[in-house]
Amino acid sequence: MPIVNPSDTATDLALYVHWPFCVSKCPYCDFNSHVRAEVDQQAWRSALLADLAYEASLLPGRRVGSVFFGGGTPSLMPPATVAAVLDAAAAAWGFTDGVEITLEANPSSVEAARFADLAAAGVNRVSLGLQSLDDEALHFLGRAHDVAEGLGALAVAQSVFARVSFDLIYARPGQTMAAWSDELTRALSFGTEHLSLYQLTVEPGTRFATEALAGRLVLPDGDAAADLFEATRAMTAAAGLPAYETSNHARPGAESRHNLTYWRYGDYAGIGPGAHGRRGGLATVRHRKPENWLGAVERNGHGAQSEDVLPPHDRATEALLMGLRLAEGIDLTRIAALAGGVAPVDRSAVVRLSALGLIERTGDWLRVTEAGALLLDAILPEVVLDAPVIAA
Repeated sequence: MPIVNPSDTATDLALYVHWPFCVSKCPYCDFNSHVRAEVDQQAWRSALLADLAYEASLLPGRRVGSVFFGGGTPSLMPPATVAAVLDAAAAAWGFTDGVEITLEANPSSVEAARFADLAAAGVNRVSLGLQSLDDEALHFLGRAHDVAEGLGALAVAQSVFARVSFDLIYARPGQTMAAWSDELTRALSFGTEHLSLYQLTVEPGTRFATEALAGRLVLPDGDAAADLFEATRAMTAAAGLPAYETSNHARPGAESRHNLTYWRYGDYAGIGPGAHGRRGGLATVRHRKPENWLGAVERNGHGAQSEDVLPPHDRATEALLMGLRLAEGIDLTRIAALAGGVAPVDRSAVVRLSALGLIERTGDWLRVTEAGALLLDAILPEVVLDAPVIAA
């Protein structure tokens, strides 16, 4: 496994822009997404620009290496709004050479018709929420598109954007290994440079959580899910898109630069409802409800709800929890610097897990092995001192 030096882009800033609106709410989704009959597009454009200007005033002298429009459904944004945000970011900070500008999109024919205008606005990478290549599964997942419409949108995206990724959800109720292998084989045949492959999880507060509590939704058991996870990694690696993070697979060099900023614990500015950011040693959070965020921008010139100083131990712990998701791992020297002394790592646990082949330490570099990736949820609390239990 080649060691990647995160300091190469350590000074680059990432910008996250949250668009909270969707046509409908999917039953598995716990993201900050909302359905509204009407959206005042001019008011939202002005508010996003004000929120961006506020962040820019507090992060002078930086260059933006990546922009990510997430949601919600950002492909519902008017291309003119996307262009205005990008123009403002370029004016405030400037972009690095080869800046990555990603927009999440639903694979509907209506939204695909906007792809050319979004590309003209500056978007050069799209992430399509296909979610499945099976019509019955799409209906179960509450998706508005069918397979034919999704693949039509994928074809348009591949003709318009320089870089294309798409999402699939697996480990669905009743899904067999053979069915998933066929679906993933088909997904790999489309030739995209990046795939995000997520096991279905039941998140609190979602309709699926209600269904699971009532016994109407039963996911594959742990052994079956583990088999699907291992097969997924083997198939993508064989196809030249190895896992570089727990759920993300890419051709070498085609990894998401924006998401790598998160996992390598770089600085990122977050604007829009519910957006989080890391501004030096500060954790920033925007008001979550769209109307509350919009009101805050009108009152204060920005949508920030809180800006809290992170103690050194918390910063080091966050960096560990994020970095150990990556196949490349983390530099313990950098973690120790964030901690202000010693990295919050249980050395005895590292020795024990190394003997089991689940973790590998080379000098000051620590990484979870391929065998350990399956057990990441259990490994993190063992290795990271005072770490909260988080889902992979």
